[in-house]
Amino acid sequence: MVRVYDVRADLLIKRVAEELKKLNIPKPDFIGRVKSGAHAERPPEDEDFWYVRCASILRQAYVNDSVGVQRLRRHYGGKKDRGRRPEKHKPAGGSTIRKAFQALEEAGLMEKADKGRKISPKGRSLLDKSASTIAG
Repeated sequence: MVRVYDVRADLLIKRVAEELKKLNIPKPDFIGRVKSGAHAERPPEDEDFWYVRCASILRQAYVNDSVGVQRLRRHYGGKKDRGRRPEKHKPAGGSTIRKAFQALEEAGLMEKADKGRKISPKGRSLLDKSASTIAG
């Protein structure tokens, strides 16, 4: 059986994002109007940003046992251009991650754990099916 670990992450995330679009995961109003973090210079221009981020969060929850907002803020953060001073890593915004957690929980793809959140059996199944369709 093909699992998430057997396929490229970028292909899997793109495929799962398409599936999440079909599930009508609610998209917050601020997506596309605010930056994704202090390191970003402008809001993401990709219309599918929300679904790609949700798919990526699902994959992170699959690969790691449980994930929390702070851990994912570090993961999605990046280097901030500070002019002449050396660049520094800045975490991503937490609101987008929190809203994604809430939307994925509502859809039944994630559930609360002791610390943070973990992927539900329904979410694990979605990722495994997507991985098997990619592998052929």
